[in-house]
Amino acid sequence: MAAQVALKAESGRELGSSSSRRLRREGRIPAVVYGLESEPLPVSVEYSEARSALSTDAGLNALLQLDIDGSTQICLVKDLQRHVVRDEVIHIDFVRIDPDADVEIEVPIVLVGEARDVANVSGMVDQALFSVLIATKPTAIPNEIEVDISEMQVGDSIRVEDLILPEGARPAMELQATIANALVTRSTLEAMRADEEEAAAAEDGDAAPAAAAEGGDSAGGDD
Repeated sequence: MAAQVALKAESGRELGSSSSRRLRREGRIPAVVYGLESEPLPVSVEYSEARSALSTDAGLNALLQLDIDGSTQICLVKDLQRHVVRDEVIHIDFVRIDPDADVEIEVPIVLVGEARDVANVSGMVDQALFSVLIATKPTAIPNEIEVDISEMQVGDSIRVEDLILPEGARPAMELQATIANALVTRSTLEAMRADEEEAAAAEDGDAAPAAAAEGGDSAGGDD
């Protein structure tokens, strides 16, 4: 079961850009809470507390116990906006959730293991998908999905339908979407082709003097 992270929020913030700038100067982040057929509620959260709450292993998928003026609501981060230059969080959208109903959420994909058979032929495993959309209970959201590439051969692909998901979770996206391909890159193929051509040329070069020498010996014997 996913751990729940506590975070305090204050309602009653004024709307507008000037009010938001003032909150940020005070070390708070403007935010809004919506969902479960309730009206959107403007709130603010303390910057350092929000950063700590969203810096656990679960990252932005942390299940939050959002304490709004003493009333606790279970929430997820729906959207997070950052300053384009300073990369600071400037606004957060929280969404209320029903802990007993499935939610659709993106979970990071992490490749594990070493594809030795691919590496032995100078190939590589190219990761094409870095997160997967799954449907699961909020209390069972995994921090990440591991994909073992140890048994891959050149030409193999791993798709969404091949994922081993936690019990109760299911893919909520195209099952044929490719996660990783085992391949030999074009540059590697060109290098291998150049090596083969160089080796063939060397063999031809070694054969020519030998043939000439054999011809010379035969001529000498006829005199």
